[in-house]
Amino acid sequence: MVDPEGFIKVPQRDAPLRAPDERIGDWHEVYAPQPAAERARDVAEQASRCMDCGVPFCHSDSAGCPLGNLIPEWNDLVSRHQWSAAADRLHSTNNFPEFTGRLCPAPCESACVLAIDERSGGSVTIKRIEREIADAAWEADAVPPRPARVQTGRTVAVVGSGPAGLAAAQQLTRAGHQVTVFERDDRLGGLMRYGIPEFKLDRAVLGRRLDQMHAEGTRFRTGCEVGVDPTAAQLRSGFDAVVLAVGALRARDDAVPGRDLVGVHLAMDYLVRSNRECEGDGPTAVSAQGKHVVIIGGGDTGADCLGTAHRQGAASVTQLDYHREPPAARDEALTPWPSWPLVLRITPAHAEGGTRRFEVAVRGFVGDAVGRVRSVAVARVAVTRTRSGRSRIVYVGGDLELPCGLALLAIGFEGVERGPLLDDCGLRLNSRGALSCGPDWQTGASGVFVCGDAHRGASLVVWAIAEGRSAARAVDVYLTGHSDLPAPVHPMAVPLTVR
Repeated sequence: MVDPEGFIKVPQRDAPLRAPDERIGDWHEVYAPQPAAERARDVAEQASRCMDCGVPFCHSDSAGCPLGNLIPEWNDLVSRHQWSAAADRLHSTNNFPEFTGRLCPAPCESACVLAIDERSGGSVTIKRIEREIADAAWEADAVPPRPARVQTGRTVAVVGSGPAGLAAAQQLTRAGHQVTVFERDDRLGGLMRYGIPEFKLDRAVLGRRLDQMHAEGTRFRTGCEVGVDPTAAQLRSGFDAVVLAVGALRARDDAVPGRDLVGVHLAMDYLVRSNRECEGDGPTAVSAQGKHVVIIGGGDTGADCLGTAHRQGAASVTQLDYHREPPAARDEALTPWPSWPLVLRITPAHAEGGTRRFEVAVRGFVGDAVGRVRSVAVARVAVTRTRSGRSRIVYVGGDLELPCGLALLAIGFEGVERGPLLDDCGLRLNSRGALSCGPDWQTGASGVFVCGDAHRGASLVVWAIAEGRSAARAVDVYLTGHSDLPAPVHPMAVPLTVR
């Protein structure tokens, strides 16, 4: 540590944001611009708050970073203004820190020792520091392509270009294999392209990393419905190994009365259309402009819908959650440190406006004379637990109608989408709607591996990258008998299930 009393002397400061009234007028990232020297000085001060704990729970195997990011090490380097060395340490465990520094909810911060007691001033702003290290490295042109020195002659197909697929592809390309990434959409990036709004991840940030991967030798094919063209048989016969990083995009729906009314949509359908408009594909057919918007679901996808609706000029936005409103601070009895705390999370989108209602559930949607949604019927509820530990919603209050011209269902995902790819490989989904695998990341089909949300179920970007890296090492061993790629950093990085 540069200063063992840094956390006492320096108050916690997160990245400055642009004013809400300004940022809802465009799709640029929410962060306020800072002069480079001021930004570097500010972030170095924040890094000096790191205590360099003897047991760094921020990347522990129980609560912190599943990538095993060497957080105290690069905090120390940044506090000493050794930015290049910090970028090297950061990239040693994380292929895409510019993604995680923007999109990860930062379980490392809730596991920081400084988060134990509010009198310490709060956790180290790890996510901010990570993003700044990554961006500074790109701005300094210090993230060059790293093509393999020796080619193995082996070929690998990666199905899916989300963070898990890209991480697996980059690691395998750098190991000397010829990797081809197949993507169903017309552009690369998976949910980072069409599921995440521009104000959270500028597409230029994604584009520069894809350019690096192109330069390293990874091949990409877009517009491919793998299982149809190419077929599963063609894929398996044409490549020495296959990695399934297809995500868990089967959205959960709610068959309440009025679900079929015009104006009631799945959240991801709405976000994809909106993001396509930002990509230049023409106006979205599902816009919030001038409408009363009701979002059902209180998670990250709901918050993404909230920020998008603000930017489209919604008349009002209401977000519904059937859970009780969480406390503002950690309740040690419910979620003791260093576990992920149950607290009220306020994203930049929430600070931009809208109303949040807790302990309410949708009874149904009410339509007008021409079949368009005009209101949502909701009722107060309480969540109880059955003897088996399952949640049960109990209605405790009368119905209330909220005006609504656009309703968005953001109530989670049920798992991997079924289709000919899985059927022709002889793969079946487990009880979680995901694909099981053995300790070598291999599914029940020989030479076919799985990683990311397809294996875990819908999860965090940091888990996707961790699993992509781990699966890549397993593929490398499968193809060559050994691997110089990094091993999983701790037991959290091994599969959750076996076939």
